[in-house]
Amino acid sequence: MPYLLSVGTWTPPFAVEQKDVLAFAREWFKNDFSDVDRLLSVFKNAEIERRHFSAPMDWFKKPRGFAEKNDLYVRTALEGGVASIHRCMENGCFLSEAVDPREIDALFFISSTGLAAPSLDARIINQLAFRSDIVRLPVWGLGCAGGTSGLSRADDFCRAYPEKAALVVAVELCSLTFQYNDRSKSHFIGTSLFADGAAAVLVAGDRSPLLKKSRRDVLPKTVASASWLVPRSEEVMGWDVRDDGLYVVFSKSIPELVKREFRPAAQKFLDAHGWQPEKLDYFIAHPGGKKVLDAYEQALGLEGESLQDARDVLRLFGNMSSPTVLFVLEKVMPKPSHPGVTGLSVSLGPGFSAEMLMLEWVNP
Repeated sequence: MPYLLSVGTWTPPFAVEQKDVLAFAREWFKNDFSDVDRLLSVFKNAEIERRHFSAPMDWFKKPRGFAEKNDLYVRTALEGGVASIHRCMENGCFLSEAVDPREIDALFFISSTGLAAPSLDARIINQLAFRSDIVRLPVWGLGCAGGTSGLSRADDFCRAYPEKAALVVAVELCSLTFQYNDRSKSHFIGTSLFADGAAAVLVAGDRSPLLKKSRRDVLPKTVASASWLVPRSEEVMGWDVRDDGLYVVFSKSIPELVKREFRPAAQKFLDAHGWQPEKLDYFIAHPGGKKVLDAYEQALGLEGESLQDARDVLRLFGNMSSPTVLFVLEKVMPKPSHPGVTGLSVSLGPGFSAEMLMLEWVNP
């Protein structure tokens, strides 16, 4: 079974305090909602202190066309993708020596906040001198679920080719989907949560020569993956694509869907392998927001510090969509572990859907 060898993350340079975004939103939406001060409580209750954007706050105070925003997306996503790969493949916390790009056999690129053709994985490959025969799979449209889905697809690849290794790269620049003329409540909520970031994870098959470069005696091994889709739930979460770009769709029913629908799906998945949610050592959850994390706890009967890593990532980075769960993974992987420790990576996304990946720490 494949192993997770290393992880690296990146955020753009414009760090913004939540209190400053709240002030921006108060001014921006003051004429659109008579109860704007009451609605602004979502900023205070989100348990977010800081986020990173791809442009300074003043940039968002002028109307921007889709072409201008997408051009900035392509430039910044390329920078973030390359930086996260460097940090992953040179991460001395996990690796005894750096991994050369020519040692990578597949690249899974995940993003849903901009468009590029050739896709950004091709641009990354050219910039970092990966081999010309590398397997490419750009994935668009999974939103927040993309991080765990990318790990699962890399798992599939490395199971089929156990001597090979794959990179999962997730880049989202949610701030660039801000719509100057969108004064909907979905956009208001999105403004309180979304941020930008990138992450890369190195996955190696159980006969990959890269295992010799691991610095750690115990590594997370993939056990199984699963996907889950709620029928006829397309309107719960996603993008409404219009002439001037992507408009966020964000239903207030998401926490209730997690409580009602997610437990049976997760329980069925775990039961098939004799695992119980309350016995997991790590719950590596995409922190879509405070209410979503609270819903996870209620749905799965989690207690104590199970979601602390996810809450810390939400507090310091906000919801970056697909890379966010990989930021949580970056907090979990360096922790002292022993054989037999278990974890579950979970991300929710448009559809309404979930992606799940079971992990067990073992001696490689």
